[in-house]
Amino acid sequence: MDALVVYESMYGNTKQIAEAVAEGLAGRLRVRVVEVGSAPSRVGPEIGLIVAGGPTHAFSMSRASTRESAAKAGKPLVSRGIGVREWLTTLRTPSAALESAAFDTRIAKPRMPGSAARGIAKRLRRLGVRAVAPAHSFYVIGGEGPLVEGELERARQWGESLAASFPVPAS
Repeated sequence: MDALVVYESMYGNTKQIAEAVAEGLAGRLRVRVVEVGSAPSRVGPEIGLIVAGGPTHAFSMSRASTRESAAKAGKPLVSRGIGVREWLTTLRTPSAALESAAFDTRIAKPRMPGSAARGIAKRLRRLGVRAVAPAHSFYVIGGEGPLVEGELERARQWGESLAASFPVPAS
């Protein structure tokens, strides 16, 4: 079984988290990591797990307007086209069982409302995709990052825990 990790990233923080999650998954699953602009709109039956993530913008998944604001910060953007929100509106899944997990990056402030991960998880559920874990957040310092120390290791461990719910592939 394969896993597809799809990410949207403005300044590279969410991309780093996606890659670390993929490292954790790779112990048990074949993994492909793709930026959302290159993500397939139809997943084949070989995909058993979709892990999708993006930055939290204005308390939810990014929108065209919040991505435009991010572009005005002057730093080059990783994701220059569509976001996870738009990708999920085009996603078609196979009739076979497909499972998912959702994550986001967000500013490390106590009681910060909203979550892109919860929105992603909700939209995946609407598509009939079962969640294997609750939505998960990883933290950045300030709006542009960097990641809080230890977040890459935490993301790798989360990927391992997601993979542990799947059987070890036969050699």
